[in-house]
Amino acid sequence: MADPILFQPFTLRGLEVRNRLWVSPMCQYSVAERDGVPRDWHLQHIGGLARGGAGLVVMEATAVVPEGRISPEDLGLWNEEQEFAFARLAGIAHSHGAAIAVQLAHAGRKASSFKGWPGEPHGSVPAAQGGWATVAPSAVRFDEHFTEPRELTVAEISGVVRAFADAADRAVRAGFDAVEVHAAHGYLLQEFLSPLSNHRGDEYGGSLENRARLTREVIRAIRERHPELPILVRISGTDWVDGGFEVEDAVAVSAWFAADGADLIDVSSAGNSPSPALTVGPSYQVALAERVRRGGTLPVGAVGAITSAQQAEGILVTGQSDVIFVGRPLLTNPHLPLQWAAELRAPAAAALVPPQYHRARF
Repeated sequence: MADPILFQPFTLRGLEVRNRLWVSPMCQYSVAERDGVPRDWHLQHIGGLARGGAGLVVMEATAVVPEGRISPEDLGLWNEEQEFAFARLAGIAHSHGAAIAVQLAHAGRKASSFKGWPGEPHGSVPAAQGGWATVAPSAVRFDEHFTEPRELTVAEISGVVRAFADAADRAVRAGFDAVEVHAAHGYLLQEFLSPLSNHRGDEYGGSLENRARLTREVIRAIRERHPELPILVRISGTDWVDGGFEVEDAVAVSAWFAADGADLIDVSSAGNSPSPALTVGPSYQVALAERVRRGGTLPVGAVGAITSAQQAEGILVTGQSDVIFVGRPLLTNPHLPLQWAAELRAPAAAALVPPQYHRARF
């Protein structure tokens, strides 16, 4: 190809990213000290992904408060020690020419869970093993393996908004180029968005507008403090469950998020309830991204079983999304962007390869 779109630059609110092949946030559950601080594993993991030629590396779900961690071994960004450690990560990504973002998250009723590694149980970690009580929009458990959460008060909801904004402050000081607000996969913000998990009768429940209020307040709080910071929002385009959050809801909230100051919608799906209607296959979520893109005003990212250069380029050429997020294939091969750039004969291919690797054959 003369100039594949996948390896053309993309600009978000003044941030120019070198290409449109971005690293999806992927939890590592690797903070053995359980203090939320990134250490050697994360340095090597993120450094390898940045060296591999991706445009933007999005750090895994990083909790804005201790009780917002998915597992006790998750990252956090609620104190200075964490902020200092993340600064080194950001510097490493930049040294390889990549931009870097952090996904800010609160796990809600799915917090305090086991890592999910092979051989580990599913569900809530008991208090005796380091678990804690969880919170949610309503006192509705995720499934029978999770404990029942406590319903957040309105005052506590305001505290959640402040925690997201404070974490964004720390991300900016640490040198991150952007933040992603995690409103997908059944974690707290999506729990508010979905009628399956939000049974509230106040201003944060009921109508879609009310259910979207918390996520909108988070976006606005970050934007007010950081006018120039690119803000991505990851959503689940559908719950894949009848009566749940649907793609037309995703279109509506994306327009509201744009008005609040968001810059890009990262469209995933599911995670808020067991989803019998979900069938995973090549590009299985791309149609959701396309619908949000065509119905809204913001650029979107597509993610999910995108495993070849031709497939990724085709999604961009046909206007289904503006950028491509890749996850698991990059765990198999962190240098996949270099390989795909060579396959597509992108003009940027040679410049993406670190000089130390010039003898490699991509």
